[in-house]
Amino acid sequence: MAPGAGVDLLNRITTLIIDPAIAVIFTAGLLLFLWGLIEFLWTLNQGGDRNKGVQHMLWGVVGMLIMVSVYGIVNLVVNTLGITVSGATDTSRIQNVPQFDFFN
Repeated sequence: MAPGAGVDLLNRITTLIIDPAIAVIFTAGLLLFLWGLIEFLWTLNQGGDRNKGVQHMLWGVVGMLIMVSVYGIVNLVVNTLGITVSGATDTSRIQNVPQFDFFN
């Protein structure tokens, strides 16, 4: 393996797998919370059992808290090891690929 290949592999795993997975699971927790809120508010008008909505909201919040803590742990490990995580793929070595700077 080339020097720095392990860091590059860890960078790619973090950028391409872990970060999107955290975002998807956090979004699922948010949607579960919102569904529980809607269910809770709907049963207020119907006079039904509100416990199901409360449970959905509770588990949605728990899921979001877990994902925020996982994101913090990943950032702690990355910063402790001194790894720079970049969100873009380096295309400077590929010929005939136009490069755009969308942030300027």
